[in-house]
Amino acid sequence: MKTRTLGSNGFEIGEVGLGCWQLGGTEFGPLDEETGHQILSSAKDSGSNFFDTANVYGSGRSERIIGKFLREHGDGITVASKTGREVYPDGYSEENLRKSILESNEKLGLDCLDLVQLHCVPHSILREGAIFDWLRALKNEGLIRHFGASVESVDEGLTCLEHDDLLSLQVIFNPFRQKLIEELFPRALEQGVGVIVRLPLASGLLSGKFTTETTFGEGDHRNFNRDGACFNVGETFAGIPFEKGVELADQLQPLVPAGMTMAQMSQRWILDFEAVSVIIPGASSPEQARQNATVSSLASLSSGLHDTLRQFYLSDVHDHIRGPY
Repeated sequence: MKTRTLGSNGFEIGEVGLGCWQLGGTEFGPLDEETGHQILSSAKDSGSNFFDTANVYGSGRSERIIGKFLREHGDGITVASKTGREVYPDGYSEENLRKSILESNEKLGLDCLDLVQLHCVPHSILREGAIFDWLRALKNEGLIRHFGASVESVDEGLTCLEHDDLLSLQVIFNPFRQKLIEELFPRALEQGVGVIVRLPLASGLLSGKFTTETTFGEGDHRNFNRDGACFNVGETFAGIPFEKGVELADQLQPLVPAGMTMAQMSQRWILDFEAVSVIIPGASSPEQARQNATVSSLASLSSGLHDTLRQFYLSDVHDHIRGPY
């Protein structure tokens, strides 16, 4: 797999990583620990050596499964976790932040976490700025190597970029959600801040496999959060109403290059942007992890296809996006 550097002074990692929300066994439905281990193993064998998790995924279950894997196969793996969602909306303090990092390190079996990211904390907390000083103190203490932020909107990302020691930003970016191209990506490139892309397939819409009759389990966020009932609607189907998303994905089918799937086209499109350091698609099976990794070996999309996808977003998609953006 091709590699990229996460930030100007960060890690050399495979450009296709692994998102590990599904290992929590909750918001994507149940997933047994053995399957989780097989997914991690398949991802690593395929060159995906960047695992992204969070302390709230399955109330720590995702971190524990990764920690068990690291004890046996951890060489060469960079681990990023996230913190702050567990105290949303108003429990942010230096004491709570330090406690959460210590707990994450314990679950992961680490003395020092490679990267901790603020987990979609309120914009008001980011603007106030003290939370970044708390992160610096944890870095000086040796509990974390680097820090970044996972954000919901361009404005939140720009606020984080005011801190020149930020290693990375994690963002929602895919052919259905392109606003970041205009200002955030140029700023991140200029400052040497790495960009981690989540929801590269818009919760599966950009796999092209859903129909309006597709259903999801009761515990799957694609069922209970499709209209933002539990957390930001942008985290589910990139903020697009499900039926409209299926319609838009169907419109993209004729644009998929020969020999590619829609999922491969969508992820290749993301990797064609210089600002992007790594994409972190999830995987519900070892085979899916292997398929995700193949995107790194594909040729870049043509400039003509890029132009067409940009116009498609502006004319057909943009007005249907809901939530902070």
